[in-house]
Amino acid sequence: MALPIKWSKEAKTTYEGVLSYLKENWSDKEVKKFVKKTESILLVIAHQPYMFKSSEHKRIRKALVGKQNSLFYLIRESEIYLIAFWDNRMDPKKNRY
Repeated sequence: MALPIKWSKEAKTTYEGVLSYLKENWSDKEVKKFVKKTESILLVIAHQPYMFKSSEHKRIRKALVGKQNSLFYLIRESEIYLIAFWDNRMDPKKNRY
């Protein structure tokens, strides 16, 4: 049974930020590719939440959405809680997760 997915405000904001960047700097094809990849990852997380490795914080997990982006999430009792999307090219010291 798939767990429901809840988006935090930060997850929504960072997701929209990635989409905005792609729209400004890349083609519609790349935007669609990112959206499709994200949807695919979310489907996997909903059905197999422990599939992706733990981040530096044991409770938080990290899913690679593409070469440049990761998704951080928590597994709660009855849901998956998306924390944030992260640009992997950024300074890792600034990553709180």
